[in-house]
Amino acid sequence: MTAAVFQLKHPGIGKTIAFRPVSLELDFDRLLKWQHEPHVIPYWRLNIPEEQYREYLISSLANRNHTLYIGMLDDVPMSYFESYWAAGDRIGQYYEAGEQDQGVHLLIGPPDYLGKGYALPLLQAMVCFQFRHAATDTIVAEPDIRNSRMIHIFKRCGFRFDREVELPEKTAALMFCSRQDFERSWTADDQPATG
Repeated sequence: MTAAVFQLKHPGIGKTIAFRPVSLELDFDRLLKWQHEPHVIPYWRLNIPEEQYREYLISSLANRNHTLYIGMLDDVPMSYFESYWAAGDRIGQYYEAGEQDQGVHLLIGPPDYLGKGYALPLLQAMVCFQFRHAATDTIVAEPDIRNSRMIHIFKRCGFRFDREVELPEKTAALMFCSRQDFERSWTADDQPATG
C-alpha cells in the first residue's frame, strides 16, 4: 500500500484522517464501486462501464494538473479526493485564477459512512493539507448547486459562495476559501494535530 502523505488527528471526531495517492492497481475496483453508489451518481456521473472508467482513471492519474487521493479514517479507505491547480483547470476560465490557487473535489464512498458527521472533518483535513503549500492563498470549489448539503459543509469549512456558474454538465456553486477564512473557521479547541 502507498504511504500516507498527510494525516491528522481530528479532535471533532476523535479519529485520524489520512490521505494517500490513488493507485490504479490498489484502488480501481474500489473507486469503480464508489462511482456506482446511488448517492455518488447524481453529482459525479461516472457510473460508466468498467473499461471506460479504467480509461478515465488512467487519464486522470496522468494529468499533472491533478492529484488523486484516497481518504482514510483510522486507516480504512472511505473517501476520494481530487486536488488540482485551478489556473490549469477548466474552472480557471470562470474567474481570474491565481497561479497557486488550488481546487478540490471529494466524495464519501461507502454508504455506511454517510450521515456520521465525517464530511466536514474530511474537507477540513484536505484544505489544511492544501494550505501547507505556502504560496496558496485560495482554494476553489464548484459543487453542484443541487447539492445543498455539501454547499453547507463547504461554508462551514470557511468557503464563501461567489455565484452560480454554468459548467458543461452542471450548474455549480462557485465558492472560494481564503487561508484567513479557513483559519477562522476552526475554533481554538478544534485545531488538529497534524503529521
